[in-house]
Amino acid sequence: MHLILIFLALGLAISLRCLDFFISTLWLVRWQRSLLLFISSPLLLIATAIAVICMGPQGEMLGLSSGWISYILAWSFCGWASILGLVLAYKGWKSVQKINDYPQINIKDKSVFLLDNPILFSAQIGFWHSKLVVSKGLIEKLNSDQLDAVLNHEQAHDYYRDTFWFFWLGWLGKIVPFLPNTKVLWDELLTLREIRADQWAKKQVDGLLLAETLLLMVSDRFTQETNCYAAFSCTTPPNHLTERIDALLGEADFSMQENNCCFWIWILLNFFPLITMLFHQ
Repeated sequence: MHLILIFLALGLAISLRCLDFFISTLWLVRWQRSLLLFISSPLLLIATAIAVICMGPQGEMLGLSSGWISYILAWSFCGWASILGLVLAYKGWKSVQKINDYPQINIKDKSVFLLDNPILFSAQIGFWHSKLVVSKGLIEKLNSDQLDAVLNHEQAHDYYRDTFWFFWLGWLGKIVPFLPNTKVLWDELLTLREIRADQWAKKQVDGLLLAETLLLMVSDRFTQETNCYAAFSCTTPPNHLTERIDALLGEADFSMQENNCCFWIWILLNFFPLITMLFHQ
């Protein structure tokens, strides 16, 4: 019976990723849609694996006997997810330790770590308390207003704790890379994250200035392979870059902070497999 439960959860997880939801013009709806589609499938599989492990290989459920195959599969999946999480956390920790070796300077009353590199680069790197890193090239090539635009954008990432939350989102995406549309949804979330930070920065600096600075920086990007990293010139597909520019030059409301009851009900439904433990004897 446990094996049937696992395959049912896997089938539902794949089906959820194949759903073709309408694209809303409301940014809050679009954010919640992308977030729910991205996290629901891995959360469902994790909850199912935990339920099978807690029920064990012995006993019956709804008249059908349990077995060792489902029990081993559940432990293997949880083990894989745990090991991957530790590996990602270690890589993030190493990145933070490396940053601590960089010289620390003050720019516009903000403490930053200086990367000795001629490229245009700025990023928040870390977990809950991220560190702001800027390159020597950024300071030398951008004027005062452009530099202020970049710093405000990075401050938005710190305000929303993007490095922390996207570390966990990245982990959820990597434990089930075989699910449909994983990369598409991940790119969508990255784009919406950057648009949110752009709009936060737009309250302090001119949107046109932000757009001009963004175009200048994306032509000279620095890639960083880590989930605990959020940068103004985040690598996204060209069509998403165009979308960011349009959002900066537009006047629409880009609020993505309110999560309604339906959002949280959907989140809780992902843990429904845990209820199956009540039927195990």
